[in-house]
Amino acid sequence: MEPEHKKTRSTRGFLDHINSPADLKALKVADLEILAGEIRKLIIETVSRNGGHLAPNLGVVELSIALHYVFDAPRDKIIWDVGHQAYAHKIITGRRDKFHTLRKYKGIGGFPRTDESPYDPFNTGHSGTSISAGLGITTARSIKGDKNKVIAVIGDGSMTAGMAFEALNQTGHTDRDLIVVLNDNEMSIAKSVGALSSYISRKISGPRFVNLKKRLENFFLSIPGVGENIFSILKRSEDSLVGLLTPGMLFEALEFRYIGPIKGHDLSLLIRTLKDVAQLRGPVLVHVLTTKGKGYAPAEKNPTYFHGIGSFDIATGTVKKSAEEPPSYTEVFGRTMVELGATDKRLFAITAAMPEGTGLTEFARAYPDRFIDVGIAEQHAVTFAAGLATEGLRPVVAIYSTFLQRSFDQIIHDVCLPNLPVIFALDRGGIVGEDGPTHHGIFDLSYLRIIPNMTIMAPKDENELRHMLFTALALHGPVAIRYPREKGVGVPIDKGYKKIPIGKVEELVDGKDLLILAIGSRVHPCLEAALELEKEGNSVKVVNCRFVKPLDPRIPEMASSIGRVLIVEENTLQGGFGSAILESFNDHGLSHAKIKRLGIADKFVEHGPLNLLRERYRIDRKKIIGEARSLCGYHDPGKEKA
Repeated sequence: MEPEHKKTRSTRGFLDHINSPADLKALKVADLEILAGEIRKLIIETVSRNGGHLAPNLGVVELSIALHYVFDAPRDKIIWDVGHQAYAHKIITGRRDKFHTLRKYKGIGGFPRTDESPYDPFNTGHSGTSISAGLGITTARSIKGDKNKVIAVIGDGSMTAGMAFEALNQTGHTDRDLIVVLNDNEMSIAKSVGALSSYISRKISGPRFVNLKKRLENFFLSIPGVGENIFSILKRSEDSLVGLLTPGMLFEALEFRYIGPIKGHDLSLLIRTLKDVAQLRGPVLVHVLTTKGKGYAPAEKNPTYFHGIGSFDIATGTVKKSAEEPPSYTEVFGRTMVELGATDKRLFAITAAMPEGTGLTEFARAYPDRFIDVGIAEQHAVTFAAGLATEGLRPVVAIYSTFLQRSFDQIIHDVCLPNLPVIFALDRGGIVGEDGPTHHGIFDLSYLRIIPNMTIMAPKDENELRHMLFTALALHGPVAIRYPREKGVGVPIDKGYKKIPIGKVEELVDGKDLLILAIGSRVHPCLEAALELEKEGNSVKVVNCRFVKPLDPRIPEMASSIGRVLIVEENTLQGGFGSAILESFNDHGLSHAKIKRLGIADKFVEHGPLNLLRERYRIDRKKIIGEARSLCGYHDPGKEKA
């Protein structure tokens, strides 16, 4: 039977013949409009099966086509900030036939990767990096004498990242040739102003105007005595006109030539403007207005919901879910925040552009005065929380584990050094699945546990998460609670709350042949492994350690009495939970125990299904059972007979 993706491709016209950007250039603009529709159809069909970032990709189809139509990639470098909007770019640049493997294990990634294609000049996945990378590339190329163009495409959300403004400031100062395309799908600009600004920007970027302006500049500057003063007055007049009629005053102040706003779904206009811009020298910012989710009604209506989504039904836009699923850790966290916020008026919630992703939407509705979305500004979020804490509030900073990495200095300097009661809710701790190496949260236990004053917890299930959050509110110093991106275990949820004794483990199963020390998401698979080994005659003690820091001082004694220890975590082995246990054993003089650690190997984890990746990195139930058997001296009778 022919694969579904093959059937789908056979119904397309122009797209079947697009194997590189060179194929675009043979088409007329009217043909490109049809091609845009075909690309959208392919993106919708693929994401509906595989999951992915739908709304941002639908919004930049025409922009992607126009960029590759005008510029000469990969000689010209096109850098997609974050990269979650690069699907059309991937389809155009020779990956159409592989697009059905999007986000699948060993398939093409959901973000640009230099090891995947020469058309991806820079690895992206976190926001705000494109302008810095673009400036670095264009500076290097200038030194080498290369004349090709460098284009950084950045969204309005990423423009809230401080790094983006640092890069804009440096670019304007150096006067390097860099084109920044601001993909704006959020700002509200009146149609009349937008149309007028668009017209003016096209005129002032056109080659005739630029050449005339240059000749006039040279003429006035050549007049002895008064020419320079006349030129200065005229320059100020031009800048004032542009600033008055466009929203580009900020970018002009940063020494960028501002072009726009331009309608981002008008291919003819985009192509004409980009052709003009390609002739300019120095820093240029092109402001493009797009509609997130363009071409798919459910995504246009609710772009936040369709920003990153699992598989869904195209006809209805509803996500495919199994019946009777337990709530996710994120959902439980959000509900707990609402409940605790009702009785603790000190509770304040902070997110960095992820209110829905971190489960804080209901909290924001219930307590709008105690919630703030700081935008994509993780460093600011942490120090802002520190400021709140100095005034007696209890801020909870809810950020994906991978994004909290960006605020490492602020955690140390602004929170832990003064020992402030800031709570870090680390969503997406551990392996996260199809988003891949830029999004796995596998380093947090390692980089957080080295910081003085920090308490680190990881719940074994969704019910324990609630109690950990309640416990954290009662502490008087920094706390990090780390939980995975997945559904809960399905345990009953307690109605009330209880404080967990700080640093104290929970002994789940008693045994004498093997001690399993587990943390977070790996506790329940370890329990299952213990049951399996019990059937084979082994007595296994399973401990839910709960805390990475501080560790229970009784752990070395448990290990010494049993003599065999298996340590399991969903974090990199370097410096993680297992390393903390080994350090504790060393400090207590434990030298005779047989010890094995399971965790993430010293490498970046690729993209793929969560359970498959856990199996690949030897932290799934099957691998835990295998290592436990080995430590217990188990021999398979069947293999011995063979």
